[in-house]
Amino acid sequence: MTLRSEIWEQPAVLERLLENQMSNVRGIAHTLKREEVRYVFLAARGTSDHAGLYAKYLWGTVNRLPMALAAPSLFSIYGEPPALKDALVVGVSQSGQSPDILSVVAEGKRQGAPTLVVTNDPASPLAQTAELVIDIQAGPEEAVAATKTYTAQLMAIAMLSVALSEDEERLAVLRRVPELVQQALELDSTIEEVTERYRYMERCVVLGRGYNYATAFEWSLKLKELTYVVAEPYSSADFRHGPIAVVGRGFPVFAVAPGGPVYLDMVAL
Repeated sequence: MTLRSEIWEQPAVLERLLENQMSNVRGIAHTLKREEVRYVFLAARGTSDHAGLYAKYLWGTVNRLPMALAAPSLFSIYGEPPALKDALVVGVSQSGQSPDILSVVAEGKRQGAPTLVVTNDPASPLAQTAELVIDIQAGPEEAVAATKTYTAQLMAIAMLSVALSEDEERLAVLRRVPELVQQALELDSTIEEVTERYRYMERCVVLGRGYNYATAFEWSLKLKELTYVVAEPYSSADFRHGPIAVVGRGFPVFAVAPGGPVYLDMVAL
């Protein structure tokens, strides 16, 4: 199994997740509606933390749930966790092995908060601790850089959003995602041509905003861990406030600029 082959598994992984886990996710949504949840308290590390950043925007806009991203060291190192009254405590971890994330979920459970885990290993310590589990079913991921597990986490987060809102139209859109991912992968040769000019770059910035703020962080992480390029992520709003001074002739700036409300702002920048 190689990094490339795992990247190409993504359409099948996403389709399998939708097929096998949607009924479970609906059950989780039903359970959560019975709880008096006023906000989400989410703990994750690395790539999974970027999935949490996506959840912050999606659950906030579509489901009107405020979300706080946890500082796990408050639980694991300082031993001074915040009060979690009225929170849904969520842990996101590919392996389900992270002691930091486990400490947050365990404390949430101790305080009586409902607990949910999104993981690729339903037998992991994290999954065994939580009351509710979404198994992303991505299969073994042997490459160091997460690919299929990351997009599966995003899908799981979107599935829960759909289930909470009971929006069948949005579910129909989600069911198209595996096909759209396949279409993106088929741009492989075009992408190879475009990236040739950046082969020798040593630093860059990656911009995103809104739903794709998380994408900017994940893109920059992949550049750092796979190519050793110093890649810094920013929202297009924050970038204007100081960091834009680093840009000069020949300085690479990458931007996630799909359609939607942030598009014109991104193009203007």
